[in-house]
Amino acid sequence: MKNGDMPAAPVKPEFIGGSPKVYTGLTKREHFAAMFMQTMLIDDSTHDSTYEQIAYLSIDIADALLEELDKRK
Repeated sequence: MKNGDMPAAPVKPEFIGGSPKVYTGLTKREHFAAMFMQTMLIDDSTHDSTYEQIAYLSIDIADALLEELDKRK
């Protein structure tokens, strides 16, 4: 599994009725993209951008961060 597909906040599985129930939530990639998107939406300089442009840029930044993190392992 790629680093970006790993859960951002992993939890231990719960055993309900003998079967494990795992709730992973957002991936690292989704979490990073959401954090960047939030920052860009607050920033006045991005108000000329469409939401779609901000979303694409947020994903590109998240991917660049994950790629750089993988290089530094």
